[in-house]
Amino acid sequence: MHIQTLHRYPVKSLLGEELAESEVTERGLAGDRARAVLDVATGKIASAKNPRLWRDLLTLDGAAPPGDEELSRLLGREVRLIDVPPEGAELERSVPERVLAEGIAAEVPYTVGTLGAGAPPGTFFDFAPIHLITTAALARIGALGPRGRVEAARYRPNLVIATEGEGFPENDWVGRRLLVGADVVLEVIVASPRCAVPTLAHGALERDPDALRTVARHNRVPVFGADPQPCAGVYARVAHPGRVRKGDPVRLG
Repeated sequence: MHIQTLHRYPVKSLLGEELAESEVTERGLAGDRARAVLDVATGKIASAKNPRLWRDLLTLDGAAPPGDEELSRLLGREVRLIDVPPEGAELERSVPERVLAEGIAAEVPYTVGTLGAGAPPGTFFDFAPIHLITTAALARIGALGPRGRVEAARYRPNLVIATEGEGFPENDWVGRRLLVGADVVLEVIVASPRCAVPTLAHGALERDPDALRTVARHNRVPVFGADPQPCAGVYARVAHPGRVRKGDPVRLG
């Protein structure tokens, strides 16, 4: 196995950028989710997980985001970019099945969660500082869907890991370690439950509801003992820091 591509997302829910290499610390890839958009009216972190309000975040360049005034105008709400999460920061996650059934503009039920249960304090990660997905999983999702392909960018991974074989091999990595390059050690925590984000337009990529629908039909995985959820990829924490590069070998420890 090896790193096929490497990505970071400088502003939460905005478009990311591909990297040739990166330092990796307990806070993930350098510069990843370093900032987020705060909804001034509610005090919550803006997230495309609630597409009715925030799907347009995925049209914006996270490497060069607009200033607060322009950002507020583009989003139709008063917002500001922040680099430190408010205490007890929360975000909204629309129920994915309801988004599929009723559309991205519909007002559907949502859950409210806090940031980063599996990440160091003061970060903007949904759960853990590293998210990875395999080429096998992407190929399987694509093959099962009507388009015959699916883009990795829809799942917003940090690492796309080239693997042989078929299916969803990362499902079996939970609880194991990954040795990446010469130094980095990742501890795989849990499969990644998918929200509505993969279905949304990402920059030039048009909407694709099957990016979630296919996963919901073919890869439902128990998460922390709860009922099986649609999953693609896994979350990991950093057990040993270092530097990673595109093409670095990846080994199961």
